[in-house]
Amino acid sequence: MITMVAEKTLEDIPGVGPAIAEKLREAGYNDLLSIAVASPGDLADKCEIGEKKAMDIIEGAKLCADIGGFETGEDIMERRKEIVKLTTGSKAFDELLAGGLESQSIVELFGEFGSSKTQLCFQLAVNATLPEDRGGLDSDVIIIDSENTFRPERICQMAEYLGVDPTETLKRIHVARAFNSQHQILLVDKAMELAQQYKVKLMIVDSLTSHFRAEYVGRGTLAERQQVLNRHMHDLLNFATLNNAVIVVTNQVAAKPDAFFGDPTRPIGGHIVGHTATFRIYLRKGKAGKRVARLIDSPNLPEGEAVFMVTEDGIKD
Repeated sequence: MITMVAEKTLEDIPGVGPAIAEKLREAGYNDLLSIAVASPGDLADKCEIGEKKAMDIIEGAKLCADIGGFETGEDIMERRKEIVKLTTGSKAFDELLAGGLESQSIVELFGEFGSSKTQLCFQLAVNATLPEDRGGLDSDVIIIDSENTFRPERICQMAEYLGVDPTETLKRIHVARAFNSQHQILLVDKAMELAQQYKVKLMIVDSLTSHFRAEYVGRGTLAERQQVLNRHMHDLLNFATLNNAVIVVTNQVAAKPDAFFGDPTRPIGGHIVGHTATFRIYLRKGKAGKRVARLIDSPNLPEGEAVFMVTEDGIKD
């Protein structure tokens, strides 16, 4: 599948000439796979073409990229060999995740205020820039910051402890402030463009739901909120798949029972977020300054807990 995507160009799609190919590239659709997995509405809007034309282009891209059919388990197993793991900085935490956070997946970190969600994101951002033999991804990092929590000083502290140049580390971390939910969604498209220029193996959204929660208030807006959130989650998963990247999203817990859950320790976003996230990790405060990470949901790993510390130097056992 990947080989055919690499061999063919956008102009090989039936009905796509130089003019439409240019529109597709300008909209960020640079390969057959990104077009094959797009929605007709999005493609039509971004490229300013009719929806019927967009549907034809998507179907043509699916044929050219040879996707949509069945594969054997052996084929999928072979493709999973491309997956890479990112260390958390804690051996116990890495063991809980069978070696670290895996690429081509969305990892949701949720917990109450002060459970160290953002601190863990800072550590993951620094770790991702490390060489692979140190548990890193040797990559650039994209952070979508919806709560104005990014602090470069914290990145420098963690980088210095790991013995790497703080300035060089900061140069590899690309941060964008999301001012509302629509801007947050748009930034994923911008991230896809950035990934054409840099090797990006980690994207962090901190936090995933804060804007959605603030903007869609009341039961009357729940259906619309979930629809928009669903599209956002699938855009993130698409980024993870196309770039063999790790997606980390932070999420809040319900301060009081909401329309989805009565349990105040359940994450915001309901079943949409729960079903799309590959791994769900609940973070909470422990005794004596410790933090506890509980793996709540995973396609292949058992539930379990890991204890770690958050220090000035970063995440440790």
